[in-house]
Amino acid sequence: MAGFRRRRKLSDRYASMRLTRSFLELTLLIIVKGKPFPSLIDVTIDDLSAGLESGLFTSVDLVKTYVARIMEVNDTLHAVIEINPDALAIAADLDAKRAAGKNLGPLHGVPILIKNNIATKDKMDNTAGSWSLLGAKVPQDSMMAKKLRQAGAIILGKSNLSQWANYRSSNSSNGWSAHGGQVYGAYYPSMDPSGSSSGSGVSSALGLALAALGTETSGSIVSPSQKGNLVGIKPTVGLTSRHLVIPISEHQDTVGPMARTVKDAAYILQAIAGYDPKDNYTKAIPHCGKIPNYLAALDKDGLKGARIGVPYNILPTANSTEMVAYYDAIEAMKAAGATIVAANFLNGSAATSSVVLEADFVSNLASYLAELTHNPNGIRSLADLQKFTHAFPPEQYPDRDTATWDDALALGYNNSDGRFWAGLQQNYYAGGEAGLLGAVERNRVDAVVLPTSRAAGRAAIVGAPIVTVPLGFYPNGTTVVTTSRGLVTTAPNIPFGLSFLGGKFTEATLIRLAYAFEQKTMVRNKVQPFLVPTTELGDVVGF
Repeated sequence: MAGFRRRRKLSDRYASMRLTRSFLELTLLIIVKGKPFPSLIDVTIDDLSAGLESGLFTSVDLVKTYVARIMEVNDTLHAVIEINPDALAIAADLDAKRAAGKNLGPLHGVPILIKNNIATKDKMDNTAGSWSLLGAKVPQDSMMAKKLRQAGAIILGKSNLSQWANYRSSNSSNGWSAHGGQVYGAYYPSMDPSGSSSGSGVSSALGLALAALGTETSGSIVSPSQKGNLVGIKPTVGLTSRHLVIPISEHQDTVGPMARTVKDAAYILQAIAGYDPKDNYTKAIPHCGKIPNYLAALDKDGLKGARIGVPYNILPTANSTEMVAYYDAIEAMKAAGATIVAANFLNGSAATSSVVLEADFVSNLASYLAELTHNPNGIRSLADLQKFTHAFPPEQYPDRDTATWDDALALGYNNSDGRFWAGLQQNYYAGGEAGLLGAVERNRVDAVVLPTSRAAGRAAIVGAPIVTVPLGFYPNGTTVVTTSRGLVTTAPNIPFGLSFLGGKFTEATLIRLAYAFEQKTMVRNKVQPFLVPTTELGDVVGF
């Protein structure tokens, strides 16, 4: 029970409801109107849906509670950059619909945060953490925001991020943005939250909303998910729309959920996946755009009979904490009925090209900026953005440089140039025949499994999917390691994850495997964050 000592001193009424389900799974139950109910750091979509449907609380109550939790910790962790000023009104409307017998589904009335590069046509900004886009307006909701609203979710606010999704500097820090400040992780003081979906990871970890959306180009969902002890789904490029999401690369960008359970992540992916005529990559969704039933894939025995690929030739040989846990996980999957297959990469060190991101960013950023209906600083190109950033002191240039942009501009061409094709083919070979996709196909495996810290780039360069789940924590006595900017990257209790990688559009299979592993191991609740909000639903609706 040591993890709970970090919580506030509970009243007798709270303490009496502290229960242990098993040694591996701790949960904190609180009292809401005389009934036991999970703490918001543990609650699931099913829990919230049942509570809302029964009348135990309302969506207005949920919004008030989550906002109070944000206010408790945000001055320390800077995870949320903006709260939706319309959230209470939206919640009240959804409560009225429920009372009238209209239920939009499992996300009806559930608050979710979205990363501050996913546009909404409302009173909130969409800045990618930059002052240059403060006050800019979009013509409509992004498809991601639209789909969440159609599913009944409440967009509670915008989460902070590594500025420009970590595509600006060579010397900045994960989780820093000029507009939002420095995000800190939840499991150790001054912890590096990883990025770029830093605030989404911290917010989901601490129950500042039920879950959050992140974006990934290479690692930006799965890496902060592992640091937040979360489930993160990085979908196949094209499964979720990127329209009116501030881009890096049309060839690698994707949007996905960051949640505390595989089931909750699957619920959210179900809501946001699908065809969008304004993102032609979504035309590649198989079966004429029909989305699988991801909830139907949830099977606690889903590892039985599965073929799990281990790419031994790209794994480190050192017996680190992470690698010991990784091989223990392989044994656990074998014990659960999986067949473990050597799935070595044909060339695990095949060269990749930076040209793809550089040229894509020049083109894709200009396309996003061209859609703005109000552009207060006249930012219409990467060159404009570079000039603004160099001249505007709150952007902290040159302390935080623009080396990534400088390289993209020095390239001298965008992704419509014939020279771009060679770099793209280089990446497709490295991630295809020589890498992940080749290993999957040659060895007929359902998934390749890697430590999450080694997974992102292998899938990113070919737009393949990843599902990361909690795997373990660094033990007491671990040497504390910090970055040059003072962020703690390694320390006791900092989490790390396990990733399931597969062929394109195999999310249902990966979800099945990840869910089975999650249910067999129940890693998440073994360690609690160092800082936990204390406001619960009972504080709003009564105990």
